[in-house]
Amino acid sequence: MSAAITVFLKEVTENLRDRKTVFNALVMGPLLGPVFFVMMMSFMINKQLSSAEKPLEIPVVGAEHAPNLVDWLRRQDVQVQPAPADSEAVIRDRESQAVLVIPADYPTRWLAGETAQLLVLHDSSDQDARAPVSRLTGLLEAYSRQQSALRVSARGIHTAILSPVVVAQRDLASVQQRAGQLMSFLPYLLILGAFLGGMYLAIDTTAGERERQSLEPLLASPASRAQIVLGKLGATFGFAMVSMMLSLVAFAVAFQYIPLDRLGMKVDFGASLILRAGLLMVPLAMVFAALQTVVAAYAKSYREAQTYLSLLMLLPMIPSVLLMVSPMKGELWMSATPLLSQNLLIMELARGESVALLDFALSFGCTLLLGVIVAWLAVRIYHRESLAVSA
Repeated sequence: MSAAITVFLKEVTENLRDRKTVFNALVMGPLLGPVFFVMMMSFMINKQLSSAEKPLEIPVVGAEHAPNLVDWLRRQDVQVQPAPADSEAVIRDRESQAVLVIPADYPTRWLAGETAQLLVLHDSSDQDARAPVSRLTGLLEAYSRQQSALRVSARGIHTAILSPVVVAQRDLASVQQRAGQLMSFLPYLLILGAFLGGMYLAIDTTAGERERQSLEPLLASPASRAQIVLGKLGATFGFAMVSMMLSLVAFAVAFQYIPLDRLGMKVDFGASLILRAGLLMVPLAMVFAALQTVVAAYAKSYREAQTYLSLLMLLPMIPSVLLMVSPMKGELWMSATPLLSQNLLIMELARGESVALLDFALSFGCTLLLGVIVAWLAVRIYHRESLAVSA
């Protein structure tokens, strides 16, 4: 075991001397995701809130046909603007986000008690127009309900006849569960951080040493192949865990700068969440370290290993992207599936939900078993004499 520790210290020391690798594994990787997340979420939240709070500016075509409607819109803080020369052109050119068109037959239908039609022109591909269009249609529907109630009341009928059924809603989601929807990408970034944190070291300790012709003297030392592999895996695992834990801490700090309270949301990203999510990732980091070592051992050069592992990096993305696109309810067999279980359970932790001990144990145990199997495979590969020969 002392030989394994010696190899571990050797690999860690050599990797720490490589400033580029340390920067990518322990600085760039853990910090880039949280910083980008803070900037993106803060921009989106401020933009949406600003759009919802500022006065609604709507050009109205045919305002003279419905003066009462136009006056009512003005009382609702809508800034009614003159009709443009070409309503469709201002929408296509995105000079205006919505245009209200009141047809010429509106007053005739209104006086006859018939349904009068209004037309809202907008561009559904314009994301900035979605909030104003939704506000405008909501106001027009409210005006319609108000006028309908007045018409019924004028005929001596109770207005309740217009609403035979009233649907009430009660949101059972906590403030943290609502915020959890914004963190659907968190498992992906943590898994990616663990993968990238140890990738460069795994390449350097195998393919890199083969190119430098320093692997052959190490294999010829009195240390057993298993001790050598365990030392290298320990170093790779250590860098992967440090990178992933730094990401968790960076996210905990990042959430302090996102104005989620303005949306009625809250994230309790404290030490408990960091420790439990980090513990869930321990066996998966072991799997990544062993898998990267196995793949790098088959590569004939540093660049070839880098190419293989860059392609292998797509593997952790599959369950993360799948769950972001199509969320699913966790089942027992999912907790026993490595990689998928980490995605599901970390999301439950992020939403403030309690994770069953059985689910936690299945995820940890099954992933640890996979890590042991892949590590055993790495030891078997290191018994090949051709491994020390550089291409």
